[in-house]
Amino acid sequence: MKKITLAFALAAIGCTSASVMAQESPWLVRARVVDINTANKSDPVPALGLPADQINVSNKVIPEFDITYFFTPNWSSELILTYPQKHDVSVNGLGNIGTVKQLPPTLTAQYHFSPEQQISPYLGLGVNYTNFSDVNLAHGITLSSGSWGYALQGGVDYKLDKNWSLNFDVKYVEMRSNLYAGGSTVGNIQINPWLIGVGVGYRF
Repeated sequence: MKKITLAFALAAIGCTSASVMAQESPWLVRARVVDINTANKSDPVPALGLPADQINVSNKVIPEFDITYFFTPNWSSELILTYPQKHDVSVNGLGNIGTVKQLPPTLTAQYHFSPEQQISPYLGLGVNYTNFSDVNLAHGITLSSGSWGYALQGGVDYKLDKNWSLNFDVKYVEMRSNLYAGGSTVGNIQINPWLIGVGVGYRF
């Protein structure tokens, strides 16, 4: 009888442990639709006869895929991914001068204020690397190949059940590039977008 009781106790402990482990999976993935709103600040470019803030990189709505790993219930890290995005580049008074692609993977550390609640807000701070490619601009203008910058993040998860959640997320990303013409640096452009996203998350 004692052996049978012990066996049932061990089985119960095993089931409970498995249940806790399932509930405490550290992995969360999200898919978001994100609206990119660029700041479009730029230096004067005397070589091209342009005053400050005349170069514009177009806004765009993009898909975003995110992978989050929870180190503790409150602390996590999120890797934010998409595919290379093509933007139009224009100059005030001159119109469109070409296109450029940018790929901006971002890694943030996040603090979740109430991870056990149905509504769980968070803040994040991290780093962004933007790769500029396929630069096709008029007047012999080119850009830097890449840009490092900080990223600020805030958002909230609304849990539908133990796995699924809705997400609202806002990020500000430092994204800039030198402007080159004729092999020389002629200025700097600060794209520095706000990224406003909504999406759905799944906690394994």
